[in-house]
Amino acid sequence: MPSLKRILVTGGAGFLGSHLCERLVADGHDVICVDNFFTSQKTNVVHLLDHPNFELVRHDIIHPIWLEVDEIYNLACPAAPGHYQFNPIKTMKTSVMGAINVLGMAKRCRAKVLQASTSEVYGDPEVHPQTEDYRGAVNPIGPRACYDEGKRAAETLFMDYHRHNGVNVRIVRIFNTYGPRMHPFDGRVVSNFIRQALAGEPITLFGDGSQTRSFCYRDDLVDGMIRMMNGPDDFPGPVNIGNPGEFTIRELAEMTLELTGSTSPLIEKPLPVDDPERRRPDISLAASRLDWQPTVALREGLTTTIDWFRSVHLDDFRAPTPNF
Repeated sequence: MPSLKRILVTGGAGFLGSHLCERLVADGHDVICVDNFFTSQKTNVVHLLDHPNFELVRHDIIHPIWLEVDEIYNLACPAAPGHYQFNPIKTMKTSVMGAINVLGMAKRCRAKVLQASTSEVYGDPEVHPQTEDYRGAVNPIGPRACYDEGKRAAETLFMDYHRHNGVNVRIVRIFNTYGPRMHPFDGRVVSNFIRQALAGEPITLFGDGSQTRSFCYRDDLVDGMIRMMNGPDDFPGPVNIGNPGEFTIRELAEMTLELTGSTSPLIEKPLPVDDPERRRPDISLAASRLDWQPTVALREGLTTTIDWFRSVHLDDFRAPTPNF
């Protein structure tokens, strides 16, 4: 039986954070979930509140917080374009100041700390698939830079704290992830397509739908993060965590129509600025160092996600908090 730990999850009431908290609570760890509820929902973690080993704290990680913990998962940051572009300065603050605060805590507590980075650090990649040694092609002054460059700066901070202060860090680069508890209005392609299909609305393709993405189911992603946290201390990363199965956006739309039984038409709109044409992880490093690879196929995961979308009331989900 693994030793029980005191674990902080920042952004713990979000889509991925809530599933991570759920898994850690089930494993018996003492879990502190910190979230400012900018894009997340209390309903994501309400079922955990009666557990004696779960605590929910409303706090914005750009401000210091004093806790005594053994491990930190730093997931705090808006991750969907519609959310992180809502207040780009706030997004950059969350990535950079949030990283400084959790790293300071990890240094003081001698805790392990994992950074939830992103495939967006690769920008619109010039190599395919993307390996961890690829340095990326990011526009530092574009509308996506608040997120892309914020996450790149956070990786820099993590590695500098590791090299200069001996902090035990882990960096995972998360590729497109989906599953139950996605915010229906987050602007991500999976949630957009499912919501539009179930409502009988036209499904929006940006461009002609030939751009590709690789979609990882949430359970596989959470397992990858936990394996990285529990992995060898000589492997700080970064490591790609994602599903190498590559699909065009049009293929995703057609599969969504098939699984929902919808007759929604497909319509095309212009591509957003700096939107990557291709995105697919090389997960050789995760396979060799963490013995990890995804197990849930897109059709299977999409079916479960559609069932969840059918079960919720969209009126219960609000837009990001104003004035952040």
